[in-house]
Amino acid sequence: MSRTPQPTVTLGGAFAADLPELAVPWQAEEAPDPRLLVVNAPLAADLGLDPDWLRGEDGLRFLTGNRLPEQAMPVAQAYAGHQFGSYVPRLGDGRALLLGEVTDAEGQRRDLHLKGSGRTPFARGGDGRAAVGPMLREYLVSEAMHALRIPTTRSLAVVATGRTVLREDGPLPGAVLARVASSHLRVGSFQYARSLDEPAVLRRLADQAIRIHYPEAAQDEQPYLSLLRRVAAAQAGLVARWLQVGFVHGVMNTDNMTISGETIDYGPCAFMDVFDPRAVYSSIDRGGRYAYGQQPAIAQWNLARFAETLLPLLHDDQDQAVILATEELNGFTREFGTAYAAGMRCKLGLAAEAPDEAVGPLIDDLLALLQQDHIDYTQFFRRLGHAARGDLSPVQAVFTDRPAFDAWTERWLAFGPDPAAMDRENPVYIPRNHLVEEALSAAAGDDLDPLEQLLEAIRDPFRERPGLERYAEGPPEDFGRYTTFCGT
Repeated sequence: MSRTPQPTVTLGGAFAADLPELAVPWQAEEAPDPRLLVVNAPLAADLGLDPDWLRGEDGLRFLTGNRLPEQAMPVAQAYAGHQFGSYVPRLGDGRALLLGEVTDAEGQRRDLHLKGSGRTPFARGGDGRAAVGPMLREYLVSEAMHALRIPTTRSLAVVATGRTVLREDGPLPGAVLARVASSHLRVGSFQYARSLDEPAVLRRLADQAIRIHYPEAAQDEQPYLSLLRRVAAAQAGLVARWLQVGFVHGVMNTDNMTISGETIDYGPCAFMDVFDPRAVYSSIDRGGRYAYGQQPAIAQWNLARFAETLLPLLHDDQDQAVILATEELNGFTREFGTAYAAGMRCKLGLAAEAPDEAVGPLIDDLLALLQQDHIDYTQFFRRLGHAARGDLSPVQAVFTDRPAFDAWTERWLAFGPDPAAMDRENPVYIPRNHLVEEALSAAAGDDLDPLEQLLEAIRDPFRERPGLERYAEGPPEDFGRYTTFCGT
């Protein structure tokens, strides 16, 4: 391996120092034969890490948590959570470690976190390891989300460990994912802190969330109420963006909802091919709790659980605290509706002056047509941009109820949609499920070319490029019903 000089790497330990009640000092399991699968060179440079060094022996040991700076304080984070609606009082990082905080090129604090680094005290019977496929899936999809301008955690690297992990479908090659986030504070973190019945811990956690993510809230008359308001607004905007690109998270448990408003944990996630509000891909979501169209309601439900944790900080009188929290939660529907409508206006190329009373029904009627004819969601909006330029035939051809679509098109064209604006908002390339599976299957056989080619397409999703036509196409007819798994 190369011996690029080791850079000076500083890993802060603010979470471990400020909240020891929520942090268990721990070390990563030794990776017997680490091998780099993929590294995010631009992100590494932004964090002040030399990509060439990361590719070398010392860098690989760093990325697996086996060779850290002396001052580092890696910890497994404690949190609770509602999983599919059922409360679990102690979850935590069962196979993950927070290595510490780094400072990026803009002076912003960023967490560096590992997944698949071995058992911790929170492992709950699991082996603490991860397989190559799910870790590469997170790398792919989080990079796609970033390119789509959706708040997300980022993937720095995936390293094969040289270990074999045993799963239901047999032995699989093991891997560790290095993940970057503005923080790993979750609704579940607050649920755990509240369960300790130590007001000082809850207050310190809330103060850290304000300091990291919403410093302006500290100046408000009621900073913790302001924290609730700002987290709700961030989540409303995030989920609106998910819906606008056809993304289904798949496992919106409260331990998977960040305080920052970043998307986190890409387990059974998927992008819709054909439009369907009932779309579910997770193998364990049999009741459709986390279906595509359910995501706004689940976000509000999760935020209610967050509000419950903050009640002691909102008012000394419990009843008054509930009233204050309820008022804030009632604003979520408005925040989400505003964000969603604004995004859909952009997808349709409509100017802000177009009246809401006309645009709202236009959106609703279009979605009904897409659902009725099982229309490919991503392709439709991209082709609609061509229709705005006068070429209606490609988009007309996919509808069986041609008169209904033509009537809708007439209403839409009357607003004078801007095709250039539509191209800036509607992607050509997303991580299509069949292409993701193709890339992961090849990677399991040590062929990373399909992964790299898919990454090339999705990292520049709005610009149509010759030679990448297959990355804009829907799945083949024999692909069948798509099912994803949690990837543990």
